[in-house]
Amino acid sequence: MWQGFTGWHALIILVVILLLFGAPKLPALARSLGQSMKILKSEVRSDKGDDATATTEAEAAPKSDEPNSGKSA
Repeated sequence: MWQGFTGWHALIILVVILLLFGAPKLPALARSLGQSMKILKSEVRSDKGDDATATTEAEAAPKSDEPNSGKSA
């Protein structure tokens, strides 16, 4: 399907997009796309940080096998 796709085809597609959206709207579209990517990256980083935090908290939690380990009831 993509074997015949050349630089000319990409140029024609770019011109059609430019005609459809108009030159004034393209910077706003690019800015919106950039902000969306920035948000996505920050969410992925925070998810990785949450996973690492949960893992370290689980490992650091004191393990008590005894029912009354030092606490008076």
